[in-house]
Amino acid sequence: MKHFIKILEAKNELVRIKEYINPELEITEITDRVSKSEGGGKALLFENTGTAFPVLINAMGSYNRMCLALGTNDLDGIGKQIETIFRQLTKPRENMWGKIKILPLLKMLGSWMPKSISGKGRCQEVIHITPDLNMLPVLKCWPEDGGRFITLPMVITRDLQNNTRNVGMYRMQLFDKNTTGMHWHPHKTGARHYDQYKAIAKKMPVAVALGGDPVLAYSATAPLPDNIDEYMLAGFIRKRKVNMVKCFTNDLEVPDEADIIIEGYIDPEEELAWEGPFGDHTGFYSLPDWFPKFHVTCITHKKNAVYPATIVGIPPQEDAWIIKATERIFLIPMRLTMIPEILDMEMPPEGIAHNMTIIKINKTFHGQAQKVMNAIWGAGQMMFTKIMVITGEEIDIHNYQKLAKYIFDNVKLSRDLHFSKGPLDILDHSSSQLAYGSRLCIDATNTFSETAVKQSLFSKIEIDRIVKLTKQESQISGVNVSLLKEKIPVLFVSILKKGKEHFYETGKGLLNKIFVPGIKILILVDYGLDINEVSMLVWVAFGNIEPERDIRLIKPETETPCLIVDATRKSKLNKFERDWPNVIVSDDTTIRNIDEKWKTLELGDFVHSPSKKFKQMIFPGGASVKEKQSEKYQ
Repeated sequence: MKHFIKILEAKNELVRIKEYINPELEITEITDRVSKSEGGGKALLFENTGTAFPVLINAMGSYNRMCLALGTNDLDGIGKQIETIFRQLTKPRENMWGKIKILPLLKMLGSWMPKSISGKGRCQEVIHITPDLNMLPVLKCWPEDGGRFITLPMVITRDLQNNTRNVGMYRMQLFDKNTTGMHWHPHKTGARHYDQYKAIAKKMPVAVALGGDPVLAYSATAPLPDNIDEYMLAGFIRKRKVNMVKCFTNDLEVPDEADIIIEGYIDPEEELAWEGPFGDHTGFYSLPDWFPKFHVTCITHKKNAVYPATIVGIPPQEDAWIIKATERIFLIPMRLTMIPEILDMEMPPEGIAHNMTIIKINKTFHGQAQKVMNAIWGAGQMMFTKIMVITGEEIDIHNYQKLAKYIFDNVKLSRDLHFSKGPLDILDHSSSQLAYGSRLCIDATNTFSETAVKQSLFSKIEIDRIVKLTKQESQISGVNVSLLKEKIPVLFVSILKKGKEHFYETGKGLLNKIFVPGIKILILVDYGLDINEVSMLVWVAFGNIEPERDIRLIKPETETPCLIVDATRKSKLNKFERDWPNVIVSDDTTIRNIDEKWKTLELGDFVHSPSKKFKQMIFPGGASVKEKQSEKYQ
């Protein structure tokens, strides 16, 4: 990590902050402002944290820094290297000479495998047999968090049946000086290992590594097949093996080059702990639930260790660039192993990885989009994709404006929407049932035999009329017509839902009043929401809908089919039984403190807190919204 910091500094990608900044809330507020700056801002090294350890954060928070972290100039290049190796390994070899020629490749592959080394490791220069987690500058990220959280841990566990190692990234809430939560979801490998130990009533050894080469942390987030060692991926990307050393208080191995190691165990016979809430990458709080307790038995670290951290929240944040790396690196393996027609993939930051994915394919037969749809929903963590759009090869899916026009040129609403039910990410707050619900695939590929769908071109007179008429409605606080001006038939309206009135009846009535043919999608968002920023509206819409429940195809008096999308909050008034989380914002005191300190931080021009524009989205209740949500605006 020290080497990575030097690289960042040499590339003018890092700012050192020497003034004391409180790890509780203040580091987050500064990082949130910087990470939402153009291009992801700079990496930040907080040198005065009130502990012996500086904090490095936002280190992978841009495309350029993500490339620096993985030692490449182009994230797509790593996938191409995988393709080259795959094709060399699977190439037919008809004679002995052909088999001999592959030996150098096999030797090279072997040189990237993790290697056990004997003796004391660099990560064990300082040993704390009586551990105290308070020695570390663990962040409290957001005001309604249940406590302080370790946010960039590499959690190392082992499969009881085949002895394979897994490295996952699961947040860890500090309960006391030597106990944390272990927030692994039921779909994760760490949870499966936990179930194995629970079945035989045996304590489960766990080790947590912090820092070291940033490729280690990235590999812990990568969607590798089960029983594939994440440190093998790290070795492949870095082109050198990861040296592993044995822990002192259990028999797991940890990376020799890590900055900090936390050793311990989980007792599966122990009662679960109430963990959370936590300001999560969805931009909403993930609400508290029951998770295992991790007991710390030893802490070791380098003499000059750096504590790595990240924050998540309303996008974009650092995790958007980690997701971008995964998108680019794993595109080619998906093509080679399961979806040969896939050409490209895009995960927009507003879609927070699992809410939205765009897939480009080489379409050669009818029904191919549905074939790809089912393959994606059956592919590891891709099963959590809530909204999927599949296009043909003729569009640049990374140009959102062109993509939107392309979709509406090709999609027939009554034909090309495909709903499915299956697993959803456990952090999805919109589904009526935890971690299960509906998903939507939009087939935007051409149909071969039919001409493109004719689009309406909205005139200035029509758009002005829409704005005028919506202003006359007392339950409407705003309308966004910016996409209509770009000839994209999507209209956003912020609306106050009253009692049990169904959303599409309100939307249908509104469409009949404005009477402008050609609007394809009417998206209803909460009354009082800032309606001016399309990217924020898209993020809210992706987060707040369960597709089959919240999307209706109707024909207003214009006889032009239109989708009405209910992207408002759900409540028990609407027969939604789960608690609804609040969005994540900093508190006023922290914002004011950082405003006053900004000039001394040497971070350049003053940056306003991003939280300010989201304050209107907050409802009483803390991390979760109180029941009578609509009363705020009545």
